[in-house]
Amino acid sequence: QVHLVESGGGLVQPGGSLRLSCAASGFTLDSSAIGWFRQAPGKEREGVSCISSSYGITYYADSVKGRFTISRDVGKNTVYLQMNNLKPEDTAVYYCATVVGVLRLWVTAPKSDYWGQGTQVTVSS
Repeated sequence: QVHLVESGGGLVQPGGSLRLSCAASGFTLDSSAIGWFRQAPGKEREGVSCISSSYGITYYADSVKGRFTISRDVGKNTVYLQMNNLKPEDTAVYYCATVVGVLRLWVTAPKSDYWGQGTQVTVSS
């Protein structure tokens, strides 16, 4: 059974950093692509980043490119999202999720079969 558990969210000032973690079970990261999407109140789901199962190829939404970095530890079956230079518009609940569809297009229209409970990120002074 697929299970995803996010952690690492919190309150941070603009310009600050956070690292989110997602522990996966029921599948392995070297067999399935995984990504992060976020959702703010009253807004649609927004793809943030994803990473391929083979070679760890990464993709990012334009809004986070250069500030966020996705990575994975296959041995720990955990994926990370390092978020630097955070902005108030990054405030949202962040979810890690399995990737359905074409990987390079996933951040523009994220579809998933499974996702975690989410972790709240709030960027405010």
